Amino acid sequence: MWIAEDDDGPLGFAAFDTRGLEYHWLEPFARDPSVGILGPIGVAPRARGRGLGSTLLRAALFALAERGYTRALIPAVAPALVTFFERVAGASIAGRVDLARDGRRWRVVVLASGHGGNFQAVVDASAAGELPLDIAALVVNRPGAYALERAAAARIPALTVAWNRREETRDAYDARVLEAVAQAEPDLVLLLGWMHVLPDAFVARFPQTLNLHPAFLPLDPALDVVTMPDGIALPAYRGAHAFEDALTGGRGWAGATVHRLSAAVDRGEVFARAPLALGRPGQDWAPGLRDDHSALEQRLHWLEREVVATAVWHWSYRRP
Repeated sequence: MWIAEDDDGPLGFAAFDTRGLEYHWLEPFARDPSVGILGPIGVAPRARGRGLGSTLLRAALFALAERGYTRALIPAVAPALVTFFERVAGASIAGRVDLARDGRRWRVVVLASGHGGNFQAVVDASAAGELPLDIAALVVNRPGAYALERAAAARIPALTVAWNRREETRDAYDARVLEAVAQAEPDLVLLLGWMHVLPDAFVARFPQTLNLHPAFLPLDPALDVVTMPDGIALPAYRGAHAFEDALTGGRGWAGATVHRLSAAVDRGEVFARAPLALGRPGQDWAPGLRDDHSALEQRLHWLEREVVATAVWHWSYRRP
């Protein structure tokens, strides 16, 4: 990746030579060793209009040529950028793809533990045709969870799989959760506020499982720090209290991430993420000077819904 920056921080970037992409529209090119991948490319608002994007694009193309590639493929370009790539790089459109996949929909099971606000958002977006999902079932692990009422209102089958720790081993309980999900035969499993660490057997049985986590996680799952938009490095808040940890950390940032479920907690491949500034516009943030907790939670919930929707489409684009 080429990166441009000044004393005030990053100005722009251009990534290149990305390998292993699974998007179905790349299949004709992925087998061609002469084709390198270019992008994404971006320029900060304060640096636009100065020709920086053109410089970064040329640097990335030069870097690909140095590595022996004779052609560069720029996948899924927004229409507004087509003229830019045509003008600067002499690019031409290699092909067009219908990202909606001709209306294909995926069978999904949602696991939740509480209020179910994100579950409701997925229900509404799916019903409106904004997400390519058919919700086959809801599984909750807390009797009386409000998510059950939401499922009933939407006429979605729901099942409570609660764990009485005094009477049942963890292995036995985990087996019941696995069986409850397996009965619905899902293409995708969504963990939306599911407060129970699932075992390796679940990960192996349902590799297409995405988990919503209330923190801005690093793209590299091995890292324990993450860089925020203002350039500061923060801990990668993992675990059940990530949002509270961000609030008490006093650094002014939280966020949301959807990642693939993995054996290591909150360390799976990232499908979508977004940062959340905790301060009010124009105001520095500190633990003693912040929005009230309920307002911050509401802002987080709106961000989570956007991140979940982005992750679902990202996942869908990569299906064979």
